[in-house]
Amino acid sequence: MYRGRLAPTPTGYLHLGHARTFALAAQRAQAAQGQLIYRTEDLDAERCRPEFALAALEDLRWLGLLWHEGPDVDGPHAPYTQSQRRGYFLKVWQLLHAAGSIYPCDKSRQDVARALTAPHAEHDAEPIFPPSLRPPLGHGRDLIQPDGTNWRFRVPDGETIHFEDRLQGPQAFVAGKDFGDFLVWRKDGFPAYELSVVADDHAMGISEVVRGADLLLSTARQILLYRALGWPEPHWAHAPLVVDAQGRRLAKRTAGLSIRELRAQGRTPAEVLTAPVGTLLS
Repeated sequence: MYRGRLAPTPTGYLHLGHARTFALAAQRAQAAQGQLIYRTEDLDAERCRPEFALAALEDLRWLGLLWHEGPDVDGPHAPYTQSQRRGYFLKVWQLLHAAGSIYPCDKSRQDVARALTAPHAEHDAEPIFPPSLRPPLGHGRDLIQPDGTNWRFRVPDGETIHFEDRLQGPQAFVAGKDFGDFLVWRKDGFPAYELSVVADDHAMGISEVVRGADLLLSTARQILLYRALGWPEPHWAHAPLVVDAQGRRLAKRTAGLSIRELRAQGRTPAEVLTAPVGTLLS
């Protein structure tokens, strides 16, 4: 059975781009006569807020989106809020640790930025972790818990990660060139984005991941995690990004284009999902 998902991060009110990407995910699940799962990705404790999580549920319901499992309807894979799933994420960390795929890293962002071999990849704002800062193989194998330090996944430098995207076509990213060793566990005791997403998509049986095209590079990282864990990867479908009149990608701070603001202006769900961006700003 097809299983898709909606996975908002409650760091602000959802905007027009979120609305259209999540609506596409719902449409694809419905067209496949499958199921749709709602998951709140609230692991950023400093920026995530309960009021934003509640607003996301309300706004997406207002748009007419329906899901079969989620924090407001329960289901066999509960809890559907990531901050409540740390025990499961820890088990996934243990699998990666046992496989020798990850290592503890005490290097700060400043350390990475100062390294001469740490340029920013064209596809990503995250500086590439330089091999010169990578510890030798086996480093950290004697540790039994991840807490107190960051942990990174050791990428296979030079390997090209290929995948077929159902909306964007063939994709290819080179490990060590387009992205470097990436965070899987944070020193605050919680998993980083890549680990938590892969772990939950696997646990919840997600068969197709529909999300914005800004996450294409993340897909290459996540494919490496699937391989290291011996799990089958889902299909991928990255939606084109919604941009404003100046061609800039929408963000949660974009004035006037949050779903909540558009609702308050009297816009209909159909307008939010189909009207040209320029007309919604007028």
